Amino acid sequence: MGDSTLWVAALTAGTAVLASWVTSRGTYRAARIQADAAAATVQADRLRATRRSAYVDVIEQAQRMGDLYWKVTDADRVQDPDERLAALRDLRIRLQGEYAVLRQRVWVVDLEGPAEVAAAADRLRLATGDNWRALRAMIEGEEGAGQRFDDCYRPFWESVVTFVGLARTALHETRT
Repeated sequence: MGDSTLWVAALTAGTAVLASWVTSRGTYRAARIQADAAAATVQADRLRATRRSAYVDVIEQAQRMGDLYWKVTDADRVQDPDERLAALRDLRIRLQGEYAVLRQRVWVVDLEGPAEVAAAADRLRLATGDNWRALRAMIEGEEGAGQRFDDCYRPFWESVVTFVGLARTALHETRT
């Protein structure tokens, strides 16, 4: 009888050790899965926040340039030729500075991605070129340059709207 008690005690102890090992292994796996999921969520949140900041910077800069484009149109309507020319030259200098900021912000979007949004940001940047050339023509007194400048606003703004749509989609995709 003493021998069977020893066997039962050994079997019970072995079962307890095995159950403890299985439980700890399961707990470890569950904790690891939970930690990996939390890390992935934090990384996705950081990526989304970084991208959002870069996208907002481009949108704000495009808005600044758009506001200056409206001022160019207003300046072109000034009756006094000297005052008109001075205003257009001043706006050209201001637009040059704003373009430099836009270019830098587009580069940041290029780093943050995704590629489709970066390409849209670059198309937005390139959409400023026609405005720039038309403004130069206005300063040089070319006939019809003012109307050419006004005609450039719609394609520029359409590139902004396209960028915003793609940026929104990219931000919602990083959330899921």
